[in-house]
Amino acid sequence: MLIVAIAWIYVVLLMALTEPTVVAGCMTFLLYCALPLGIVFYITGGGRRKRRRAREATARAAEEAPPP
Repeated sequence: MLIVAIAWIYVVLLMALTEPTVVAGCMTFLLYCALPLGIVFYITGGGRRKRRRAREATARAAEEAPPP
């Protein structure tokens, strides 16, 4: 997944460099690259966040449990 994201950043960066103005290049990069990749990484990271929360909850419960 990461290699696809890096390739997409490269492609969009080249697209942005060919824009006639700096503002158009920045908007191209933000709207075709940064925003979509941010959304995709947020959606695909949901499982990781859920597993991390569960792991932290079990660690917290293990710390709070009285010793046998």
